[in-house]
Amino acid sequence: MRRLPDGSWYADNFDGVGFIDGLKAGGHPIAGRRILQVGAGGAGASLTYCLAEEGAAEIRLADIDTDRAGKLAALVGRAFPNCRIEVGEPDPSGMDMAINATPSGLKASDPLPLDVSKLTPEMTVVDIIMEPAETALLKAAKEIGCRIQPGRPMMDFQVEAMAEFFDIERKERHHG
Repeated sequence: MRRLPDGSWYADNFDGVGFIDGLKAGGHPIAGRRILQVGAGGAGASLTYCLAEEGAAEIRLADIDTDRAGKLAALVGRAFPNCRIEVGEPDPSGMDMAINATPSGLKASDPLPLDVSKLTPEMTVVDIIMEPAETALLKAAKEIGCRIQPGRPMMDFQVEAMAEFFDIERKERHHG
């Protein structure tokens, strides 16, 4: 949030913006793509809106809370009627991109967020988790031959967008 000159407040969210900018910088196109997104929580909601805004042809949302996923799908579908959006299983079959927007993968003991046996080398697999840099999902996808995108670029572009939002000049600092 930031205060505007008239005294009112303006707020924004940087998850989706950072995510989209990170995908673009990584050479991963969105327009016209069919996308599986696992996770419809806070970050996931922002991602879904931004993917639809960028021209995704189809988004399949999978979440353990199907009501939450259904509400998000309805909202995004109304805002972006050209994007086909549905709630379904975490099955990447027929998709161009699979995205993990859940916390599954933060710990080595976590289950995989989607059925990796249905990934194909033509797919791009993205994980928003930053640490570990190569989650079990990304490792499995890489072994299959998928293009992968880790979580760090999302954070890097979020920081850049936040600096712009708050009009902060990021100056090089010299210590010593």
